Amino acid sequence: MRKQLNYQIPRKGLTVWRLYGLFNTLVVSVLMGVACFLTYYFEWPSFIVYIAIALVLIVGLASIWLFPNIRWDHWRYEVREHEIEIQYGLFIVKRTLIPMVRVQHVDTSQGPILKKYDLANISISTAATTHIIPMLVTNDADSLRSRISTLARVAEDDV
Repeated sequence: MRKQLNYQIPRKGLTVWRLYGLFNTLVVSVLMGVACFLTYYFEWPSFIVYIAIALVLIVGLASIWLFPNIRWDHWRYEVREHEIEIQYGLFIVKRTLIPMVRVQHVDTSQGPILKKYDLANISISTAATTHIIPMLVTNDADSLRSRISTLARVAEDDV
């Protein structure tokens, strides 16, 4: 068994993922409210209302509590001198190794919710794709971005 990577997403990231789940649940609640109204208005069978309520409860439980906890428990990353390793997933654990020589540029991004919680995402771009390390404390994200940028330049100079 491979050893666990050193760094985990900060606990505030769990709170933000739960907030995103709350927004998701509110959207589903509005849609199910419309379904309940239509059921009443067109005198459809009443079991549709019960299905709508159950669906809102299941989506709420899953997207506010279950999925954020799983995501937070399993998201790991580590930045080494010659590569960046990212790990996530529960049943299918995906570990991505990004060689420093392949890194083209590194960005940090922060929307209004992340800004409120003093968090930022780091995007690591290679020629093939973009990899994201989510929900890092802003100061840590800025210093990690600078570190990756420096290591990528050093790796490029070695080639």
